[in-house]
Amino acid sequence: MDLKMFLTVFAAVFVAELGDKTQLATLLFAADGGVSKLTVFTAASLALIVTSAIGVVAGGFLASHMQTKTLNLLAGSGFVIIGL
Repeated sequence: MDLKMFLTVFAAVFVAELGDKTQLATLLFAADGGVSKLTVFTAASLALIVTSAIGVVAGGFLASHMQTKTLNLLAGSGFVIIGL
């Protein structure tokens, strides 16, 4: 395992997820007194794992069909558009 890549991806995803609507939704579910915190944690974690797996598969597929430079440009443009 490439530790540098692992830490880079972890840090990027961690910072991107802080305070976003996913975390806020999880917070609201966990705030319900009658709900198991373990159930909320497990469901939210599994959802993030599945969405990450979809991203990895899609990224691998796209990388095999287009140049990395083009893919980076599209991803960067997408971030800028979302930011605006």
